[in-house]
Amino acid sequence: MGIFKAYDVRGRYPDDIDEVLAERIGYWTVRILEARRLAVGRDVRLAAPRIAAAVVAGASKAGAHVLDLGVVTTPMSYFAVGRYRLDGGIMVTASHNPPPDIGFKICRAEAYPVGERTGLKELEERVREPIVPVPSTPTVETTSIVSEYRSHLRTFVGRLRPLKVAVDTANGCVGVHFDALFGDLPVRFERLCFPPDGRFPNHEPNPLKDENIRDLVGKVRETGADLGAAFDGDGDRCMFLDGEGRRIPSDLVTVLLAKRELERHPGAAIVYDLRSSRVVREEIEKSGGKPIRERVGHAFIKETMRRQEAVLGGELSGHYYFREHFYADSGLLAFAKVLDLVGGQPRPLSELLDPYRRYHATGELNFHVADKTRAMEGVARAFPDATQDRLDGITIEYPDWWLNLRPSNTEPLLRLNMEAKTAELLEERKRGVFEILAAHEARAEGAAP
Repeated sequence: MGIFKAYDVRGRYPDDIDEVLAERIGYWTVRILEARRLAVGRDVRLAAPRIAAAVVAGASKAGAHVLDLGVVTTPMSYFAVGRYRLDGGIMVTASHNPPPDIGFKICRAEAYPVGERTGLKELEERVREPIVPVPSTPTVETTSIVSEYRSHLRTFVGRLRPLKVAVDTANGCVGVHFDALFGDLPVRFERLCFPPDGRFPNHEPNPLKDENIRDLVGKVRETGADLGAAFDGDGDRCMFLDGEGRRIPSDLVTVLLAKRELERHPGAAIVYDLRSSRVVREEIEKSGGKPIRERVGHAFIKETMRRQEAVLGGELSGHYYFREHFYADSGLLAFAKVLDLVGGQPRPLSELLDPYRRYHATGELNFHVADKTRAMEGVARAFPDATQDRLDGITIEYPDWWLNLRPSNTEPLLRLNMEAKTAELLEERKRGVFEILAAHEARAEGAAP
């Protein structure tokens, strides 16, 4: 099935995912995990209540006791699994996808992710089989974890100077709980897109796209805010703006968080995705930490963090992972820690970041190429004297520049990231790579049927 991705399940409702499949997802997740107790949460999408109810029904038919969390962020569902020592959890969400989509993020005990290497392939096969109800007396318990999650998050927020912070929750899950979690802090919050609405009427719930943070940029500049924060639809990602309304690359946020974590945990491991700037590795090493490079995707980052007992993980996409959060990602915990960092000292955020802006990067660029493998190999052959690896797609490295070209895990795209010591060198190398990709694109379009 095309809806089963590398680390979650996503598709259009009801064409790809309907109540019948959702019930089987719930049933076979319980059977595969041998779960006695399972958490089920959902986002604010219009189909989410029906799909979540079907998941609960399927899990009940498999004999599990279900904790129905209601509308929560994905990280809150992970937290519930870890805090209550459950055997697993299913979050009904399509994250930042368009409004008609729905999906599932699944975890085992201790919020351990279920990805393609840890059970998702088996689930894909088993959902084709019919449901055979297990003789039992299943129970469903409705519960709220907001109070406990607030206590957890506030552990990481110290004494703050008065702040002004602009927050855009994209009409998603974060707006439902934000004031209960942070509303009593000495912070003037400028709230954008807070009312939950599964149609996402103001903009897509994807803060990676510049068009989706325009209003936030304007609000930061208009109000003189110290910080801007944009969450995605299910709250597992957070993108930040400095006080000038400039987007802060997530790898630089990883640097800021890593240096703080290494003050508390000297010598600890920090995991970062291979698209991140070289400054991440350099600053982790400078702070006495152990930098660990990993492929893109939450299941892979979490798995490596557990194996290395890393205190922090960071991805260019705005995911931040914490050992204190059962090695799971949390946009709200990242927000709490950045809020603590900014409010705990007098300097503006832009000044804190200046020492780390020493490279020039393209950001992630997407290409529609018919034959992804052929295109990647064409780029690899063009740089035979480079250091190359295949951890995720192809990475090509020289002393003064590097690139990573990889196929998307969720979309039919090739994704390119490049970085160089100078803007001029970046433009020169970018032109060369673009020509190679365009040539492959042209050959694919002009090929005989």
